[in-house]
Amino acid sequence: MAKDKDLPAGKAGAEMRVGGAFEDTGAELRVYELGFHLDPELPTEEVKKTYQAIRELIESKGTLVAEGEPEKIQLAYTISIQETSGRRDFDSAYFSWIVYETTAAAHAEILATANTNKHIIRFIDLLTTKDAARHSVEMRELSSKMPERERVEDEATASAELDAALENIVV
Repeated sequence: MAKDKDLPAGKAGAEMRVGGAFEDTGAELRVYELGFHLDPELPTEEVKKTYQAIRELIESKGTLVAEGEPEKIQLAYTISIQETSGRRDFDSAYFSWIVYETTAAAHAEILATANTNKHIIRFIDLLTTKDAARHSVEMRELSSKMPERERVEDEATASAELDAALENIVV
């Protein structure tokens, strides 16, 4: 068993070295990000209630750092879940995220709750920093203010322009 003087700076008393790895005793505060997809078939009010319940649990266990309220999105791939009534496939979901600071023990409770919540179809849990979370919020705000790229209204015109450009290519 390693002594505190053998532990890396900042780890003394918060973690114990066991078999070459560090084991968290749950006393040190860390910043986590919980990103989750909610069932897209839920009524809007139920989505808000589910999000609010998770948010309140996190606030009761730690300090809220940043958050992104539920927003319906198209998924990059289909998520399939086997339920007692059969398999369900999801091509869209309400996505939300919450960054918070808490102890490892409280974090474990939050994850257990997320894992048993029937409205959450998938979640990801990350260890992060307050600065990274704040930067993410700033970048999202900047991107929401930028105008979307103008779309070509007439695809035939775009196709004709492309054909003319290809004819002028010197091989």
